[in-house]
Formats: sequence, C-alpha cells, structure tokens
Amino acid sequence: MYVAGEWTDAENGDVSNAINPATGKVISTVPKATVNDVNRCIAASRSALRSSEWKNIDPAQRGRILNKMAAATYGAAKELAKIESENNGKTFREALSEIRYGAWTLEYFAGFADKIEGSTIPVPGSRLNYTLRQPIGVTAHIIPWNFPLQLALRSIAPALAAGCTVIAKPASWTPLSLIAWMRAIDDANVGLPSGVLQVITGSGGLIGDALAGHKDVDGIVLTGGVPTGRTVMAKASENLTPVTLELGGKGANIVFPDANLKYAAKAVCFGIFMNAGQMCWAGSRLIVHEDIHDEFVASVVAEVSKWQVGPGMTEGVRIGSLVHENHRSEILEKLANGLTHGGKVVCGGNAIAGEGAFMEATVVTDVSPDNPLFSDELFGPVLSVTKFSTDEEALTLANHSDFGLLNGIWTNNLTRAHKMARDIESGMVSINEYPVTFPQTAFTGWKQSGIGVEQSKDALRFYTKVKNVNIKL
Repeated sequence: MYVAGEWTDAENGDVSNAINPATGKVISTVPKATVNDVNRCIAASRSALRSSEWKNIDPAQRGRILNKMAAATYGAAKELAKIESENNGKTFREALSEIRYGAWTLEYFAGFADKIEGSTIPVPGSRLNYTLRQPIGVTAHIIPWNFPLQLALRSIAPALAAGCTVIAKPASWTPLSLIAWMRAIDDANVGLPSGVLQVITGSGGLIGDALAGHKDVDGIVLTGGVPTGRTVMAKASENLTPVTLELGGKGANIVFPDANLKYAAKAVCFGIFMNAGQMCWAGSRLIVHEDIHDEFVASVVAEVSKWQVGPGMTEGVRIGSLVHENHRSEILEKLANGLTHGGKVVCGGNAIAGEGAFMEATVVTDVSPDNPLFSDELFGPVLSVTKFSTDEEALTLANHSDFGLLNGIWTNNLTRAHKMARDIESGMVSINEYPVTFPQTAFTGWKQSGIGVEQSKDALRFYTKVKNVNIKL
C-alpha cells in the first residue's frame, strides 16, 4: 500500500490473493489493511490537507502536477493494461483504451485547477459580498472492480484539481492496476506532497466501512452496486458526510425502423458485450420495433457470433473472462430465474467449460416487463429483448425501471429523437451511438443509479464547498 508517502505492508502483515480470473491462478498477494491502517492513512491525509505545501500551492501548479500524472499514465499505459487484463479478465485492447481515457481525464481536470472561481454578489447598502470555493477536504474513493483504474482516475483527477487530498481504496478482487499506477506516479516524481494521494488495500466491508464512517473524512465517492451504495450512505450519514454514488443501471437501446440498423446492431453488441457485460451503463435491454424485430435480433446474433471469447491477453479476443467464478455463478443463477418467467434463449446462455470464469454471450427474446431479466441488473453478457409497436409504448418500457443511468435511441427522425431524449428518465441519453462518454461530459444517474455527477466541470461542485464573505464598507 502507499500510505503517507511510503510503500508499506498492513499493520499485522496479513495479505490477500489477487487472481487471474482467466486461469484461476494466484498472480500476486496484496496487503490486507486493518482499521489502524485506515486511521494512519486518514491522519496523513488530514495533515497533508492542512500543510502549507499543499494548501497554499499555486492552483496552476496543481494543474502542472496533474499533467505530469497524465504523462506518466500514458507512458505506462501498456504495462498497466497488461496488469489490468490479467487481474480483471478484460481484453488488453479494452484495458489500454480505458487507461488512456484515465490519462485524458487527468489532462482535462489539470486545465480546471486554476479556474475554480467564486463570484461577487450585489447586496443592499455599502457592502462587498463574494463567495470562495474551497476544497471539501479529505476524500475517500471506493473503487469498483469492473473498470479498476479508469474509474479511480475519474474521481482522483477532480479531487486533486480542487485541492483535496485523496485516499483510494481499490476493490479487493482487482487492486493491482491502481497499485502499479501509484508506483508509476511515485517513480515519476510529479511533485505531490506526502499524504496528498494514498492507496490502501483490503476488505471492502472492513476498510470501506471504516473510511465511510470516519469523522475525519469530508467526502466519499463510491462506484458500486445499489446495496453497497446504501451501506456506504448509511455509514456516511453518521457524520453527515456528503457522498457521490455512481450505482447500477439497466440501460435500454430503443431501435426504430428508420435507424441505421447495420450500425445499430454492432453498437448494441458493443454496449452489452464489451467488458463481458460488467458495466453499470451496459445496454442490457433491447427495445425494438415489432416491424424489424426478427431481422434486427438476427443481425445482433450474427455480429456477436464473430466475437471470440478467451483470455484477455490473447490476440483477437473480443470478450474476456468475467471477474470471478463466483460472479459468473450469480449471473447464471439470475438468468435461470428470469427464464422461469418466460423468454427464449436465441444465443448463448451457458458457462464455457474449462479453466477460468468465461461465459457465452447471451441473447434472450420475448422478455416481458414483469420478467426479472427486464428489471434486474445481471452485470454480465446477457441481453434481454422486448418488442414495441408505438413511440409511447417504447418510452413507457424504457422508463419501466428502478434505474436511470444511460439509455440509447436509434432513429433518424429528429423530432422523435429530441422528444424521446427529453422524456426518458435517465441521467444520460445517447442518440445513434452507444455507449459513449467523454471527460468533459457529465456521467450521472437518476433514480437508483446514483447521486451526484462524475466527470465534467460539474464534478468539481462535489469537491469544493462554498463560503460566503460579507464586508461592511
């Protein structure tokens, strides 16, 4: 772990195993932190926050540090992608793209470091009134296992740009890429004062809870499932600590007859089978017009049948391993339960025999809105297909979900596209493309998909607090 500017073991020397899910073999051991390690980490973060070395630094210099971090990330991207692929199971190509995206995010927020501004406010009488935006303080970042490094950098970048200090806790299944990245940043001597950025590893239940419930943590950022989000929010409420929660999703791709169906079929596959479907923003529901249903489903099945499944470091593989055999078992159990409520498997549906946690890309048609396959997040390579006949029915089906993260609309009718985008109940909507995001665009969910905003300048609102100053002249 990287605590208080030093590489260190857990206090009691305990370790946990990190495995390669494509082989099931142990590839590393990682410190298993204790609550005392958490306390030491928070104390170092609090000390760094108050130190003049960080508190009084020229904001432009924070931006230069972030740019150096971005350069170090780009430089180590291939090595980091290999580690990510071997520890997470995803393909090397996906991992490399994600890590470069993380570097881009660091560059984006580097440009904001000296542009976090207050405002002057007209008030009655002979007074000057203005606001300051100041760092929220010590921030704890609880990172998921599906995009281990990219999603870590997504929140680390704005936190540092705002002048906060950061404690990053990777998922216990996939800690290796964040540790390796921290090593690359440390080796690059980017200029971060001791304690500003730390990485602590260990049990999510123990370490995550200790961070979320600590009185000296000023902000908590979590990407994870809804149950984990509720737990973290409950712990944070003990100290009224603000949270940003990016949780689950059950995205729908709504396909109309006038869409570019060939391109849409490829994008639908990308939106659900990329990263073996282990994505909060996956397009796991396909809502397709009855006039083109059979043709379009056949195109989706034909496309994904070209996607080779195998170890992520193997050339030509498009779908890597799931993150763990236990996770595969959960997906298959949810799939089997859903099929008891109806639906027809037209593609896949099975685990792939042999070593590793591989699963076939799966397409299920005739899924009704009361089927768990329509409503529940499986977090795997399973696409549920539902027919519609009218625009109103399509909108009703899309909104028939507890989630509201990303939904897709496929049409060349401009009026329809804008009306659907306006009325769909989700934080993000993509028209004639799926999935897509950029560092400068808000990544945000409605309903049970989360609280707050990641990415974009709006993310900086969480990492800063407003102070109003009034002067009687």
